[in-house]
Amino acid sequence: MKIATFNINGIKARAEALPVWLDEAKPDIVLLQEIKSMDEAFPRDLFEERGYNVETHGQKSFNGVAILSKLPLEEVSRGLPGDDTDEQARFIEATVTGDRQSLRICGLYLPNGNPAPGPKYDYKLGWMERLRARAQALLAEETPFLMAGDYNIIPQVEDAKNPDGWRDDALFMLESRTAFRRITNLGLTDAFRARQQGPGHYSFWDYQAGAWNRDNGIRIDHFLLSPACADMLRDCQIDREVRGREKPSDHVPVWVDLDL
Repeated sequence: MKIATFNINGIKARAEALPVWLDEAKPDIVLLQEIKSMDEAFPRDLFEERGYNVETHGQKSFNGVAILSKLPLEEVSRGLPGDDTDEQARFIEATVTGDRQSLRICGLYLPNGNPAPGPKYDYKLGWMERLRARAQALLAEETPFLMAGDYNIIPQVEDAKNPDGWRDDALFMLESRTAFRRITNLGLTDAFRARQQGPGHYSFWDYQAGAWNRDNGIRIDHFLLSPACADMLRDCQIDREVRGREKPSDHVPVWVDLDL
């Protein structure tokens, strides 16, 4: 089963490019971030006509996440537990059932956190602690799960072409990476690093300063797999060529192949 994550940076802006990629890549499930759309305005027909079930957690002009799935989506929930006052649409969960077993799919758009320090950075760190607590709860249930999306975290030096340029950024500050490590240290597997090692693998290139042409990228879109899910991992790849197409997002799709 092929499961992808893709920060599309606006569903309206990607209404032509996204279906082209879907028709080429043929993922079974896609987790979208930054749809920047209210639920009622999301163009469901684009995906339903391709056989996808659609669930969204939208927000006007900002944030927003969605799940597209060729399989039925069950037990759908919206919003990251742990803060009833949080109105930002950044988290969605659902269960899918493959040929062998069920899997809990968690799609996330983790806060950027800049400028740091400051209230936006505090929100980022608090959100990451809530995510860690959610992972702990799923592990306690012994539920096979994955948490995938735009983490806005550069985990290691080799995940940036120019790490020195990110030293004071919320995506790469030591406290951010430590919070990410607290999540993975629960026993979760970074799917890409389980399959690919070394520098030069990126999922985001800024629109500014010719970042794409200079390959000045960073890897911030991740799949974290529970132990039971990691046992199913067959492959994990980044579709970097999508960044060079017409009207691209600043992110590209990342996908896993699971023996589900």
